[in-house]
Amino acid sequence: MSKMTGWWKNRSSAGKVELYTRWSFHLFVVLEVVSFGLVPVGAAAGKGPNTVPLLLFALVCAHAVLCGVLTSKSLHWVVGRRERPVRLAVVTAVASGAATIAVLALEAAGKIPEQGVTAMLLPAFTWFSAGALVLTLRSVRKMRYVGPAAAAGTGLTALALGLPAGEALGYAVAVLLGCLFFIFTCGFSSWLLRTVYELDHSREVQARLAVAEERLRFGRDLHDVMGRNLAVIALKSELAIQLARRERPEAVEQMIEVQRIAQESQREVRDVVRGYRQADLAVELEGARGVLSAAGMDCRVDFRAGRGPELPAEVQSALGWVVREATTNILRHGDAHRCLIRLTAAETGSVTLLVENDGAPEAPAGPPGSGLAGLRERLAALDGTLQAGLVGDGRFRLRAEIPNRRLQELEVRA
Repeated sequence: MSKMTGWWKNRSSAGKVELYTRWSFHLFVVLEVVSFGLVPVGAAAGKGPNTVPLLLFALVCAHAVLCGVLTSKSLHWVVGRRERPVRLAVVTAVASGAATIAVLALEAAGKIPEQGVTAMLLPAFTWFSAGALVLTLRSVRKMRYVGPAAAAGTGLTALALGLPAGEALGYAVAVLLGCLFFIFTCGFSSWLLRTVYELDHSREVQARLAVAEERLRFGRDLHDVMGRNLAVIALKSELAIQLARRERPEAVEQMIEVQRIAQESQREVRDVVRGYRQADLAVELEGARGVLSAAGMDCRVDFRAGRGPELPAEVQSALGWVVREATTNILRHGDAHRCLIRLTAAETGSVTLLVENDGAPEAPAGPPGSGLAGLRERLAALDGTLQAGLVGDGRFRLRAEIPNRRLQELEVRA
């Protein structure tokens, strides 16, 4: 069952919308052939040999395939995978117009004696082609001209071929109403698909910008700490070299000062790194709720306290990093709609953090990262454990636990 449904579950939200839209338009090909192409064949059944119905059926089939190809290429253009199919759109418009003129000419010549056949064939050549042509347009102002142009062309052609004015008006009205429906449907689908992909791209860019901003912040902190000290070390080292060449005893004092500044720099760098790696658990929980809710997920944070509001700083830092990594994985992988974050801190038991979300793919999209391995190293320093994996129904569960004995040691030391 997983292999049968993986082609759908492993797709992103944008990919699912595209697949649904694409196959909906592919069904238009079948709809045109079955609902309109078989009409002349059925009307001519039992009336003797006649090649006109078969030719009309073949014409509808060729037109349906042409519109289907144009639709497929247009959707690729909508999502930015190829250039706009301008030439194919022109060919489709010309072929649709020629097919419409041919049907009206056969009607005027009396080659289509069956009632209602022409009224069923004209929509096949105008409605579906109007919907396919709209997919190649981006401006709504240009889209709204397609329907009236098709209706006016059909009505004027019918009058030019000598058909009654009432019949020509009926054909024009039917073409106009059907084209307006197809134009609205196809235009809205194109806008929706383009918007979904733009939102997906924006979320990816936002994640990259957040990483770049964090790198800049860390680099700025290191520069503030090390910039002055390195400049002083360079100056004092140069001074010590000059004094040593002159065999002055002050060179030793300058090197001692360089050693002191270097040791101080090491301490300051450790302080920066330690501050960078510490994470406040309450802030991370609230941040995870805000980020996941902003991404359109139903995120619930459940905190079951028994030890009191404060946990040891080491525990908060380790679990805070678990929350941060879990939130990042939920946003980057899968297509989650619901997420549960539960922190259990019993008075005489272990502290347990549970993060569970749905929409997880059965197979990772890329090579495994080092995020979970880093979390296991942080928890191992506190004798903690980390379990992560699928639990069925597309749910992914991450469970971090720190034993009670280690918590008591940290509380006593504090």
